[in-house]
Amino acid sequence: MEFEKEAKLYSHIVKREGGEDILYFNFHGSSYPPSVALFPEVMEMAVDALIENPNASRMIFVTEKSYNYDFRETNYLLEIASLYVYFLKQEEVLSHKKLVSLNESFFSKRYNEIFSFLYLFKKDPIASYYELKRFLIDAKIFFQRLNGEEKVDQGNYIRLLEKIFSLVEKTKLVTDAEEYLQNYFQIGREIYVNLFSPDIIPNFTFTRLVSGLPPDSEIVDQYEVSIDDFDISNVTILKKKDESKLIYHLSPPESLLTEEENYLLNLARGVLIEHQPKAEEFTDVERTRKVFFNISKDLIRDLAQSRSVKLNYLSLMKLSSILVRHTIGFGLVEVLLKDKNLQDISLNAPISQTPIYVRHNDYDECITNILPSREDADSWAAKFRMISGRPLDEANPILDTQLEIDDLRARIAIVQDPLSPDGLAFSIRRHRESPWTLPLFIQNKMLNPLGAGLLSFLIDGARTILIAGTRSSGKTSLLGSLMLEINPKSRIITIEDSLELPVESLRKLNFDILRMKVRSALLKSGTEVSADDGIRTSLRLGDSSLIIGEVRSVEAKALYEAMRVGALANVVAGTIHGASPYGVFDRVVNDLGVPATSFKATDVIAVANPIKSADGLHSWRRLLEISEVKKHWKEDPIREKGFSALMEYEVEKDELQASDALINGESDVIKDIASKVKGWAGNWDAVYDNILLRSKIKNEIVKVSEQTEKKEILEAKFNVLSNHHFHKISDEVINEVGLPLQDKVFPKWQKWLNEEVKKM
Repeated sequence: MEFEKEAKLYSHIVKREGGEDILYFNFHGSSYPPSVALFPEVMEMAVDALIENPNASRMIFVTEKSYNYDFRETNYLLEIASLYVYFLKQEEVLSHKKLVSLNESFFSKRYNEIFSFLYLFKKDPIASYYELKRFLIDAKIFFQRLNGEEKVDQGNYIRLLEKIFSLVEKTKLVTDAEEYLQNYFQIGREIYVNLFSPDIIPNFTFTRLVSGLPPDSEIVDQYEVSIDDFDISNVTILKKKDESKLIYHLSPPESLLTEEENYLLNLARGVLIEHQPKAEEFTDVERTRKVFFNISKDLIRDLAQSRSVKLNYLSLMKLSSILVRHTIGFGLVEVLLKDKNLQDISLNAPISQTPIYVRHNDYDECITNILPSREDADSWAAKFRMISGRPLDEANPILDTQLEIDDLRARIAIVQDPLSPDGLAFSIRRHRESPWTLPLFIQNKMLNPLGAGLLSFLIDGARTILIAGTRSSGKTSLLGSLMLEINPKSRIITIEDSLELPVESLRKLNFDILRMKVRSALLKSGTEVSADDGIRTSLRLGDSSLIIGEVRSVEAKALYEAMRVGALANVVAGTIHGASPYGVFDRVVNDLGVPATSFKATDVIAVANPIKSADGLHSWRRLLEISEVKKHWKEDPIREKGFSALMEYEVEKDELQASDALINGESDVIKDIASKVKGWAGNWDAVYDNILLRSKIKNEIVKVSEQTEKKEILEAKFNVLSNHHFHKISDEVINEVGLPLQDKVFPKWQKWLNEEVKKM
């Protein structure tokens, strides 16, 4: 909030923002900080303003930083303001008729007492509470000395004091301060520090941050999150008594800036905000940010010199990084996105009244200390509109897009009025900087080595695979890991409406890959090509593996048409919502209108879903089933036994277990793969041996990584290198003995692995 230059010191205005009335106070140039807790004049100023503006739900005192008092703190003083008006206007406690009834000589003393109480009430309600208590005790003692009419008169005054005292005693401020009252006479006004703790907001941002740790909480974990070498934030995970949801407390560098640094950033923001990038510049976000970082650095340096503020190199770089985040970037949301422990970030409507929630890998859903503002939310939504090139307005209240900054990738879903009647809301799915790999999933127990080996075998066998699951089950991450199992010599075409697959990462690993972006199923029209047209177009682009980000709508018919006519000779894989193989069948056939016989073009369905602990407080992602789709059935795959589980999750062992069908060689899909490979046709032992070999290799990578503490060998780059040498060694062994036997291939591959790890 910027006050006009001629605005009077300590003046106030009310602004309607995000469905609430906010009371702003101008404290620029004040000789004391705007602390309601420590300064009686600030508390009185707030109460007087709230008397004039009883609908205010928040107070912000603006200096070089803004001191924000939330609804709870404002409500304390609103109640005091309301009671003050009640005493004066309705009860008329200073009127002659209220103070005396029979004895005129009592009026002066009683008037002075009530006036003294009221004068103190706005400045220091707790002190006035004790003052009133003293008046009441004195009045009762004096009552005992009186007789006749004087005693009746004093009794009336005592009842007035008791009524006033009762109302003050029941105020939320006094009741919440009760646990501290025993030490009141030692600490005095500092008692209010326990009740009033403002969020301090730098003026270059509008998002609020609760800076202090909750007093009744214990620290569970602490770690750092780095945007770069200069922009480092601290995260503290806290547990409050009687609350199951943990607190994710963020302390970014902007919360620790000096007054001079805040002043410089506020000035610099005012300059940069007039030179926001144009829509076309947001198509290359990374380049635009680098340009603005250099501009910010020069601007802050010049401002510091012109105002004789000394800045060292580290401070200059830190301020420049913060400024870019809060002008052309996404503020504290960027810091959250850089936290590798986070999966989802939720900004619920109404934005300005609701803290951000996050889903943490280790601590499930947490509430943060971040309260975004309507101004920031509007700014972020406008930037996402520019990045996506898609509309977001009353006619199109849904926007699905993505954010890519350096190696950071995230899917963004935004809704607004009229779909969200309380205004803008954001749901952000953070993607891992580097793609998930099968060894990483083994380490995280998403699947076991045998499951990884089987999936690797099916990918090499050019099967059609659907990965099913609920939201947040890891479908897209698992699909990305399977893309890494495709031989880099094969071309890959991806089709997505929201760009979530790790295409850029695969390009950097020299995969031959083409990304196609199609119209979202939520959009009825637009300049983008529909998903079904995208699939049909991909068939004209040559022999390629086809990866569908998610099978959502009418494109399912085009996909199954292509699979049925045999137009795709390589891997076809995608994700779909469904909790079981039959759930996938039901979705594809009954919801998406694909003929039941066409569904048989699906070879394998892998089902991923979260499992929960018995107490319901924890959940873990697991692959629960790998099933093949048989080809003999005609109408109902359940009744006609059209699904055959190759692996199923066993809850007691917490892992996938091979079925008898897999062990005994009863899989039609795997036998079909084997029938096209010399030496495998009719030789189930050799085929199963190859699945076990792949399993052993994936598991060995995990073991060596843990033994050597070299996490990089679990990552995509090493995974691709390992696969290359696996195929190369397999080819050598085939030339020697005719088959890629486990006892021949694994020792050679293991030797290569050990030598490669030594080089690291």
